[in-house]
Amino acid sequence: MELSTVRVEKPGDTNFILGQTHFIKSVEDLHEAIFGTVPGIRFGIAFCEASGKRLVRSSGNDESLIELATRNALAVAAGHCFFVFLGDGFFPVNVLNAIKAVPEVCRIFCATANPTQVLVAETDQGRGIVGVVDGFGPLGVETAEDVQWRKDLLRKIGYKA
Repeated sequence: MELSTVRVEKPGDTNFILGQTHFIKSVEDLHEAIFGTVPGIRFGIAFCEASGKRLVRSSGNDESLIELATRNALAVAAGHCFFVFLGDGFFPVNVLNAIKAVPEVCRIFCATANPTQVLVAETDQGRGIVGVVDGFGPLGVETAEDVQWRKDLLRKIGYKA
């Protein structure tokens, strides 16, 4: 077995979700779940088929995000993994529960805008995702001032009342 890292390619603060599913209809079910959750959302999906034709299947409503998801899926090349890239102003928290509710979704590895590396194991059979490195390690522990900043931010952007 060989271990390698694949850096997720994306512009700046673009949000994405990386997960694993188990069925060819996942790409359509993910599309429907995302599209039906947030009005006006822009997104692209790519899914690595693990048997049969073993194609990267894609969907979405933004060609540049579909292409971005497809490029990353090809780079990781692990069976049944999927990428969802979200357009500006949309965040994983807006669609994550809908994605997790898709019956064939097995796992979410990450949902982030951070620089990310995917840890990939390769055997004679193929490739699988071992995990992810999401962002960077901590530099310390939050202070009372940091707690207040966090609470203020969450209220300012509407995630807490």
